[in-house]
Amino acid sequence: MHLVFATSIVPDGAPSTGYEIANAAIIGALRRVGVRVTVLGFIWPGRQPADPQDTVVLGAVDVRTDTASVPRKLAWLAGAVRSGLTFSSAKLRVVSPEAVRAALKGIGPVDGYILNSVQFAAAFEGVFDDRPSIFVAHNVEHRSAEENAAASGSLFQRLLFSREARLLKEIEDRLCRRARFVLTLAEEDRAALGVADASKSAFLPLVTRDRLPPPPAPRAIDCDAALIGTWTWQPNRIGLDWFLNEVVPHLNPDFRIRIAGSIGGNVSSPHPGVSFVGRVPDATEFVRSGAVVPLISTAGSGVQLKTIETFELGLPSVATSRSLRGIDRPPANCVVADEPEAFARALEEAVSLPLRDLDGRGFFESRREALDHQIALGLQALDPAAPKVPA
Repeated sequence: MHLVFATSIVPDGAPSTGYEIANAAIIGALRRVGVRVTVLGFIWPGRQPADPQDTVVLGAVDVRTDTASVPRKLAWLAGAVRSGLTFSSAKLRVVSPEAVRAALKGIGPVDGYILNSVQFAAAFEGVFDDRPSIFVAHNVEHRSAEENAAASGSLFQRLLFSREARLLKEIEDRLCRRARFVLTLAEEDRAALGVADASKSAFLPLVTRDRLPPPPAPRAIDCDAALIGTWTWQPNRIGLDWFLNEVVPHLNPDFRIRIAGSIGGNVSSPHPGVSFVGRVPDATEFVRSGAVVPLISTAGSGVQLKTIETFELGLPSVATSRSLRGIDRPPANCVVADEPEAFARALEEAVSLPLRDLDGRGFFESRREALDHQIALGLQALDPAAPKVPA
């Protein structure tokens, strides 16, 4: 079976966002069950595809809103309004639908498409109607847009996010209706997208790596809590704002928190123990430097890949319920707390007790096996002659 994996950003071997990590996991699972995969999409400027012989690059794009100039943002907005596309899909209209069709023709005979997330599929809607497809819903995007609108302090942004939510609801409905099968990254997203029937959808228990994580080993603890993320992504930013404004004031002044990753805008905290460290050379070693990992999601859908990575590494954590989307059984060293004061108390107790590291290899192996099983289920819906579900 030969499938085209149509995605906004093709893998370049150095995934820096949860979206890219998820893509690598899904493509890896497809290939493990015997599918020939050709990846089609754009690439970050200055990067090269990780698998050039099986990748078709449509061009280089930088779709980050936080680093874009004002003229660039206005051009994206004008393009979205003019074309009726969402803001995120308008960013990808640097080539025409005809150019995408030509690229598909150049790939040669294929059996179907994996439409990876809304943005690319919506930017070139109709191009992929000539073959059966599987739609991979990374999030319930219209719900995220609604939450972003509610959380925004800017009237302009509220109007923009409300427009996105309306359009995304229509697009997601169409993509789910047309797809032979829908794969989500969290169980609850199936019902939210209206595809809860087992014959129509399944959720993917993702992993964040392609090989076993290391066993527990002594760690050099440099701070009490370490957080890393792409905080410019609005659902992540909502969680960070909740943590800084609602949780941190309940922590003792000597509690040390290090926050890594791109933030954008003006973010600060009066707490003397909070420090923002920007980009770090090794994300895994950074989170291992904290005695406990706060998992602080309060918005969005889909799965939190930082949660999965924390559990794969066996690190102690305190998590909100929203951070555990796609996780049916969190490990014993994860404490769940949703109220700010309880979350702060659990962090301090995790450091003072302290919670011990666990062996995350079993968690990883069970999820990777389940991931391959669910991928094979989707392929069977696409084509009964597809590789069978692993035993």
